[in-house]
Amino acid sequence: MNSKAAAATAPVEERASTRDDLLTAASELMCERDTLSVPIIDIAAKAGVNSALVKYYFGNKSGLMRALLHRDLAEAVTQLEALVEMDMRPTAKMRYHLSGLINMYFKYPYLQRLLTTTMRDETEEVRSTMIESYIEPIHHAYKRMISDGVAAGEFQPVDYKFFYFIVIGACDQIFSSRDVLKYMHGVDRIDDNIRRSYTEQMIAVILGGLTART
Repeated sequence: MNSKAAAATAPVEERASTRDDLLTAASELMCERDTLSVPIIDIAAKAGVNSALVKYYFGNKSGLMRALLHRDLAEAVTQLEALVEMDMRPTAKMRYHLSGLINMYFKYPYLQRLLTTTMRDETEEVRSTMIESYIEPIHHAYKRMISDGVAAGEFQPVDYKFFYFIVIGACDQIFSSRDVLKYMHGVDRIDDNIRRSYTEQMIAVILGGLTART
């Protein structure tokens, strides 16, 4: 029996597990190697399955990468939308979000690079899906959070569409440009101490620019 036939006849739980194993393997390899260019054969080997199963579950490597984006971003958007609705002061809410965003990139340092590559290289249909499912909800959340902060007298008015780029850039850059840390500052890896220090400084800078002037 070939790999495709074997996968099709496997129990539902096993098929779901194999699919998740492939996504986890791709994520871990991109983190370890600090690159999006990870061969399918390496992903399959790390997952402990035949490389033909990548085609069965995802169609091709691009399909696997899109599925990985959906897995990671769906979680982030769901958490952000829940945060927006919480009964919390705007400043505390923004601090909580910025800290969570750093944690996400710490866990998935490839994420913004993968999103940028997907938006650039995929079809218009894929781009539209990514925008509607993930980018628009983030923009709407920022618009709401900033408006609530202004109404509460805690934030000064800022353009939410620019705020998106400022925040994403600030939170992602240290992870997507790790070579700068390595060659300029002798930092081989971003450990938890660096993550915490960067989080506090980044939050201080962002909130310093956002806080209403008295």
